[in-house]
Amino acid sequence: MSSRKSSPGDSIATDVRTKLRSMILAAELKPGQRLVEEDLCETLGVGRTPVREGLLLLQGEGFLARERGWIVQDVDRSKVHAIFESRAAIEGATARLAARHISRETCDELLALIEAMEPASTLTRPELNRMNTAFHARIVESANNVFLAQFHERTQFYYWMLRVPILFAEQELIQMNIQHRRIVQALIDHDEDTADRAAREHVEATMAIVEPALQF
Repeated sequence: MSSRKSSPGDSIATDVRTKLRSMILAAELKPGQRLVEEDLCETLGVGRTPVREGLLLLQGEGFLARERGWIVQDVDRSKVHAIFESRAAIEGATARLAARHISRETCDELLALIEAMEPASTLTRPELNRMNTAFHARIVESANNVFLAQFHERTQFYYWMLRVPILFAEQELIQMNIQHRRIVQALIDHDEDTADRAAREHVEATMAIVEPALQF
C-alpha cells in the first residue's frame, strides 16, 4: 500500500497551526478564548479546510479543546507547581547542552534580545512575551536535541498560560533580565554547570512570583 502524498493543503494547514500556536505562546490568544473558524479564515487569509485541519492539529497537541466550538485550552491550576518543576528541569537541561554547543554569534543575538527587553515599561505584554519566547527558543535550538525541543514546546504552552493573569512589577522584570544575563554569560563561558543552575534559578524565581498570585 502506498503512503499518502502531501498536498498544498497540508502545507497551508501546517502554516495555520504554526501561526496560531505562536499566537497562543505569545498570549495573544488567551486561555478560555473562543476561536471562530470564519474569523480565522479572514485573519489568516486562507480557506475553511486548512483552518479546520490546523485547529485539529492543535487539538491533538493539547493547545485547543472543543466545547461547543473551538477554545484555547486552559490550565489546571492545581498542577502549577508540577508545571514549574518540569519547566525548570527542561530549561536547565537545554541550557547545559547549549553551553556545550552554542556559538558566539548566537550569544550576541541573545544579548541583543536582552537589550531589547530592557525598557520593559515601554513594551506591550505581547511584545515582551515574543522577545522572551525568542530568547529561550534560541537557547533550545543551540542545545541541538530534538526531543528536548519537543518537551520544551509543550511546557512552554502551560507556562505561558499560567502567566497570562499575572502583572509583573517593573522591578521584577528588571530582575528577570538580570537572570537572562547570567544565563548568557554562562553560555559564553561554555560553563555547563552554571548555565544549568542559572536557567533553573530563573524559572524558580518566576515561580515564586506566580504561585502566590494565582487563586486555586
